[in-house]
Amino acid sequence: MTPTVPSGTANDRPATHGPLAGIRVIEMAGIGPAPFAAMSLADLGADVIRIDRPVPAEISTAPPERDVLNRGKRSVVLDLKHPDGHQALLRLIDTADVLVEGFRPGVMERLGLGPGTLLERNPRLVFIRMTGWGQDGPLAPTAGHEVNYLAVTGLLASLGAADGPPQVPPPLIGDYAASGAYAVIGALAGLVEAARTGRGQVVDAAMVDGTAHLMAAIYSMLAAGRWNDQRGTNLLDGASPFYTVYETADGKWISVGALENKFFATLLRELQIGPDVYDAADQHDRSQWPRLRDLLAATFRTKSRDHWAEHFATTDACVAPVVTLREGMAHSHLLARRTVLVNDGHIQPCLAPRFPATAHGVPGPSPLPGEHTIEILDEVGLPADELIGTGAARTPTQDRLSSAEGS
Repeated sequence: MTPTVPSGTANDRPATHGPLAGIRVIEMAGIGPAPFAAMSLADLGADVIRIDRPVPAEISTAPPERDVLNRGKRSVVLDLKHPDGHQALLRLIDTADVLVEGFRPGVMERLGLGPGTLLERNPRLVFIRMTGWGQDGPLAPTAGHEVNYLAVTGLLASLGAADGPPQVPPPLIGDYAASGAYAVIGALAGLVEAARTGRGQVVDAAMVDGTAHLMAAIYSMLAAGRWNDQRGTNLLDGASPFYTVYETADGKWISVGALENKFFATLLRELQIGPDVYDAADQHDRSQWPRLRDLLAATFRTKSRDHWAEHFATTDACVAPVVTLREGMAHSHLLARRTVLVNDGHIQPCLAPRFPATAHGVPGPSPLPGEHTIEILDEVGLPADELIGTGAARTPTQDRLSSAEGS
């Protein structure tokens, strides 16, 4: 299946549109959840200024101009070890509503950019701090990545089949949901409070906290005896034959999520499994689950994935094809909603959530590091040419010249 994805241009969405139009965000360049949180704020219309470093980061998602996490932002390169670069950043932060950073605890303080300093200069600032372990606790100073944070919260042990090892998911739960999305929630709440009281504050967006928070329903079920603390044995983790995946005749997969009895009854009816073979009233009889799983597996193996997808497309049986990332781009529902699109020649997700009254559906482009250095410094009344001349600031032109001279 070859994806044909809707196209758009950044000019379809003026920077002044969106519910956060007029809000300025300073993002300290990093990886993972901090760029995602800043991207989300830019998607909502905020003016996000990314503070890039003179030396590229060791790890990156993609080349800067192709990195979706940079979309809709402006970039200035400042050397924070240079006193004039440091002062230029302070001037920029003075004009900001939100600051987003994803360093280990203490790094911003060592840079002279801790919340005490910045909130004294700009009392309305919402200071977003994003880490894995949080700003305190015995592990706070140590390194880690999402797999570690999921491990200590118990979530990692819950992922996978009962007879297999824990399964490591893509870095979506801890990095982007539990930290990136929670940082956006914190930023929005902080902006509301600052508007009401005139005072900003620090937001501690830790992956361990966010992951635990996401598991609120599981904690409730565990306490009520409705969730086993063993993966692959629960209603919603693949143990139930009506909430799992099945292989099809072509070696692909189909997902089944017929939890409610009326949807389960629809599933059986659409598969032509009558009550004489399996009664829908026995849905939650665990003693019958092995037989039901074998029955469904044998049935789904008789046809291809796409056959079943078409067959169930207009039913309430809660059945959907398991597609690859590239196939997903061409799924009819995603195409209809323009959920995925080509923007500036790059495939990327559209804006979410959507605000039809104030925002267009196409994000802005991803800038080169320093692409807006002169523009941004001029905006805050700083001598761009002088700062560039001393090495306190840089532009992409300088980087290209340096590369040419070194070749």
